[in-house]
Amino acid sequence: MQKINRNVVLALLSLTSLVFLLFQLCYYKLYLSQKNGAAFSKVRGGQPGQDSTRWHVVRKFLGLLSSHNIPVYLIDPLILGLVDKDLEQIRSSSDGPSPECKYFCAPRDFTTFALLDKTWKHEVGLFRTAEKMGFQWLKIINKDPRLDGMDDLSGMEIPLHYIFKLASHAIHLVVFYERSGNYLWHGALRLKQHMDRKFVPFRRLHFGRYPGAYEKPELLLVSIDDLKVQIPKNPSSFLEEMSHSRFLECRYREARAFFQLYPDDASPDSVEFRKKAKSLLHLAALTLNNLGVKFWLSSGTCLGWYRQCNVIPHSKDVDLGIFIRDYKADIIPAFQKAGLPLKHKFGKVEDSLELSFQGDDVKLDIFFFYEEDDHIWNGGTQAKSGKKFKYLFPKFTLCWTEFVELKVHVPCETLQYVEANYGPEWKVPLKTWDWKSSPSNVQDNGVWPVDEWDDVIQIY
Repeated sequence: MQKINRNVVLALLSLTSLVFLLFQLCYYKLYLSQKNGAAFSKVRGGQPGQDSTRWHVVRKFLGLLSSHNIPVYLIDPLILGLVDKDLEQIRSSSDGPSPECKYFCAPRDFTTFALLDKTWKHEVGLFRTAEKMGFQWLKIINKDPRLDGMDDLSGMEIPLHYIFKLASHAIHLVVFYERSGNYLWHGALRLKQHMDRKFVPFRRLHFGRYPGAYEKPELLLVSIDDLKVQIPKNPSSFLEEMSHSRFLECRYREARAFFQLYPDDASPDSVEFRKKAKSLLHLAALTLNNLGVKFWLSSGTCLGWYRQCNVIPHSKDVDLGIFIRDYKADIIPAFQKAGLPLKHKFGKVEDSLELSFQGDDVKLDIFFFYEEDDHIWNGGTQAKSGKKFKYLFPKFTLCWTEFVELKVHVPCETLQYVEANYGPEWKVPLKTWDWKSSPSNVQDNGVWPVDEWDDVIQIY
């Protein structure tokens, strides 16, 4: 028997291993990459070392939606931040190829787009096509707050978020809905118990930790990294709006329970007062928004929103709060121009400023708040004696809500705010209220010097 040449055997084994390896590579490239979208060539103009997987996933996603005539716009804060720096260049650039993949190739786990609910129909065909293209997808639904009300808590569920995943990248599609206050709203992202919590790194998503409220954006069609995409016309304004977008729903269930204990006053006088209070609040919001002055529901108006989702009929006024840092000298003439004459002006900008305007049988009180190291306060003045009062609140931030068909701010820490002002028994309605002694957070704050009365106590 001939002796087998060891070198020949080794050569045959090496050749066999090489052929098998080449077969695996071809199989992976021709079959698995098509099925899972795991392997992509580099984007045109990409720089060495750049990961163009993200770009290809975005391109395929935009192609998917375009094939179903679904318009979306980019709201990804990381990309918009980069785009904002180069916006003029992007707007003026031609449709020629980009020299590099600068934006959609930037490192991140996902890219975020927005979808307006009324611009599409929830077609099953979209998701079938997505699966054929290699996408995995997840739909997050929850109840529709627009259908909540005092008499009808329907619990009807609507889609709030979609996640499309391909290869190592995900697309977060946030669904925006139009609310009665003429603004856009998106819901929180809350996973059902049966959902895969490892589908994507949910905690790193930029949208969905809490509901958000936004003005309707004006959109701009641009070419970014050779992809046609719509973006907010002013990215920096959108990013600023995003940082203060948190939204709180009115507590309808608690309000309904409140009215079971304390039936609502539906008398003609109360109905008429609420109508006038709503009109006054809308006019005040329009006036302050035109001035760019941030404000929130305060005192009894805030209590009415938090406790019963409505104006308290026996309150007889509308109360707003403004940080003194946002004070503008144009406030008084702007309200007078709007048809609301000044009723009184107490205090001064440096101390305890308070304005009151007269509406149609309803008074508008504006309280200015001063920030200290560990608390916030607003002042009060008794006209006949010159006595000063101070109302202390724990520090708070501002959230959006909807009240009497108006998008308006309230303190995010509403319970602490209400309890500071009305004490632990705030759930019990009171028809008699002395602003000098009834509030839980009131303190004496001295007396205005007599020689300042002409400036700090002005009654019209």
